[in-house]
Amino acid sequence: MTSQELRIKFLKFFESKGHTIIPSASLVPREENQSVLFTTAGMHPLVPYFFGKNHLGGKRIANSQKCIRTADIDDVGDNRHLTFFEMMGNWSFGDYFKKEAIEWSFEFLTGKEWLNMDPKRIYVTVFRGEDGIPCDDEAIEIWKNVFSKIGMNIRVAGKDEIMKNDIRIIPLGVDDNFWIAGETGPCGPDTEIFYDTRPEEGILEGNFSDFVKNFRLIEIWNNVFMEYEKKLKIKNAKLKIEEAKEYEYIKLKQRNVDTGMGLERTVAVLNGKETVFETDIFEPIFDAISKVCGKKYNENPEIKKAFRIIADHIKASAFIICDGVMPSNIGRGYVLRRLIRRAVRYSRTLELELNFKLIIDAIIDIYKVQYPELDLKSPEIIKAIRQEVDKFNKTLERGLKEFERTVSAVFGDTTMREEKDAREMAYDALKKISGKIAFDLYQTYGFPIEMIKELAREYGLAVDEIEFNIELEKHQEVSRKGAEVKFGGHGMEVESLKSKVENFEEIEKKKKLHTATHLLHQALRIILGVTVGQMGSDINSERLRFDFTFDRKMTPEEIKLVEELINEQIRKNLNVKYEEMLFEKAVHLGALAFFKEKYPDRVKVYSVGGFSKEVCGGPHVENTSEMGEFKIQKEESSSAGVRRIKAILR
Repeated sequence: MTSQELRIKFLKFFESKGHTIIPSASLVPREENQSVLFTTAGMHPLVPYFFGKNHLGGKRIANSQKCIRTADIDDVGDNRHLTFFEMMGNWSFGDYFKKEAIEWSFEFLTGKEWLNMDPKRIYVTVFRGEDGIPCDDEAIEIWKNVFSKIGMNIRVAGKDEIMKNDIRIIPLGVDDNFWIAGETGPCGPDTEIFYDTRPEEGILEGNFSDFVKNFRLIEIWNNVFMEYEKKLKIKNAKLKIEEAKEYEYIKLKQRNVDTGMGLERTVAVLNGKETVFETDIFEPIFDAISKVCGKKYNENPEIKKAFRIIADHIKASAFIICDGVMPSNIGRGYVLRRLIRRAVRYSRTLELELNFKLIIDAIIDIYKVQYPELDLKSPEIIKAIRQEVDKFNKTLERGLKEFERTVSAVFGDTTMREEKDAREMAYDALKKISGKIAFDLYQTYGFPIEMIKELAREYGLAVDEIEFNIELEKHQEVSRKGAEVKFGGHGMEVESLKSKVENFEEIEKKKKLHTATHLLHQALRIILGVTVGQMGSDINSERLRFDFTFDRKMTPEEIKLVEELINEQIRKNLNVKYEEMLFEKAVHLGALAFFKEKYPDRVKVYSVGGFSKEVCGGPHVENTSEMGEFKIQKEESSSAGVRRIKAILR
C-alpha cells in the first residue's frame, strides 16, 4: 500500500463516520499555541476545541497533519527518527468517546476494505491508574468486547507486564499511557495499539517493554481520551512557581477524543518494511540523490546515513519554507538553517554537488497531490535552499579545516603545538573543545552549535557548552546595545490611538499609512512571491516601516513595480470595508494573518477593494482616494532573511 492510498483510506473511513475532513494546519503555530516552534502533533492546532470552543467543521473532524519535531535532529540517520512526518488523526469535541474511538480504530485496521491487518497480531496498552486518576477499566472492557466479537478470548497482563499467549491488553502507568502535550493543559488516559511485525519468531512470551525495545511490537495508533486539564496548584501565592510544583487534574466540561496514527510508520508496517526509509515516501528521493551523486543507498552504512539525513532534512526544509519561514539565526529560522547546513555537511560524504533541485523536485512529486502549495511555491523553496547552501558552502571548507586544527590541538598534536599556543586553543583533561573556539566556529563560519557537537562526538570529544553560552551572551549583549528597539505590529485601535495622539490630523495621517501597509503587503506578495510575509511594522504620522520575509535586496525595478501597483490601486478609488467573523473563517476565505499577534475568536477582516484582504484591528481610511501618492524611501536589511521598507504618502 502506498502512502497516498493509506491517507485516502483513513480520511474516507472517518468521513463515512460523520467526520468533517479539514486541511492540515500550518507548521507555524498560531500565537495562542507558541509553546513550540513548530506544530509537533495533530492536536496542537486544536487545543481550544477541547475546552468547548466550537469548530467550524463540527464536533467530529479528521485530517492528516504535517508535523516537525526538532528534538531528535541529531539522531536522524538511524532507522527510526524523522524531522518531518505526517500524523493522521480523528477528533471528537464533546461527541463520541471511548467505545466508538476504540471500535472504529479496530475496524479500520482489520476491516477487509480498509487495511486488512491481522487482528491476531494486535496488542494494546491501557492506563492502569496513577496520580489519583483511576485505572481505565472502561477501555479494558471495550477492548475485551472488541476481541470477543471476532472469537478471541483474551486476558489482561498483571503488574509484572509479562506477556503470554492469550494476553493482549497491557496496563501501564502515567509515563506510558497518560498523554499531555506540555507541562499543563488538556490531557487524559490513552490506549495505544501495537502490531507484531515478526510473528514468525513465535509466541510473545516475556516482558512487554522488551518486545517494544527490539521493535518487534510497533506502535501504530494512539487514542487519547481528553477528559482532564492538568493545572498548576499553588498552595502559597507568595512562593515562586518553581517552589510550588504541585499539580491537580480538573475534569473538562466535555469529554474529547484525540487520536494519532503516524503515516510513515504505518506504511512501513503495512508493507513489511523494517524502516520508514524503505517506502514510497523516501525511495523516490533516494533515487534522485543517487542520480546526482552516482552512489547507491545501500553501498555502506556511512552512505546510507547520509542519504537519510539529506532526504529528511531537505524535505523538512521545503515544508518549513513553504509555510513562510526563512533561514536566520533565531527561532524557526535557526532550525531551518541548521537542517539545511547539516544536509550540506553530509552531502560531502556523497561527494554530492551542492544543488538540491532534483532532490526537491522528487519531494514535491511525492506530496503535491496532498499539499499543492508545495508545488505552487517550488521556485521560492528551491531558491531559498540554494541561497542558504551557497552561503554556507563559502565558509564550510575553511570551517572544517579550522575544526580539524582544533581537534589536533585538543589531542596534543606536537606539530600543532606552536600554533595552538598562539591561538589560545584551550582544552582540559576531559578533552573538551573550548567554548571560545566553538563560538568562533559558530560566529565566523556559520556552524550551528549542534553541528559542532556532532563533529566533536565523531572524535570522542565534548564541547564546553557553558563557556560557549557565556561567549554567546557576551555577543548578544553587544548586539543589543547597538540595535534599535524591536517594534511590534501596526494594528491600532481607534480609542488607543486617540489617547496617544490628540491632533486629529495625525490620526488621519496614521490611518492612511496603515491602509498603505495593507496595500504594500499584498503588492510585495504579487511582485516578489507568496512566501513574503509580514514580520512587523511601525507607523507614525510621517512614515510607515514594514518588515517582511525575503532573502535578498530588492532591485530598483522591483521597487518601482511595487510603487506602481500600489498607486494604481489608490487611483482606482477602492472602498475599504471590514467584516467581523470567526478567525478560522477569515483564514479559510484567504485573509492574510501573517503577523503573529494573538487573535480573538472573532476578528475584523479589512478588504481594500478586491486587491487586499487582511485580518486587522484597524483603523483605516474609507476609500483609497484619501491616501495620496505612495513612495518607498528606503529598502534595507532588517535581519537575516528579513527586509525592511520605509515609505511615505505625499
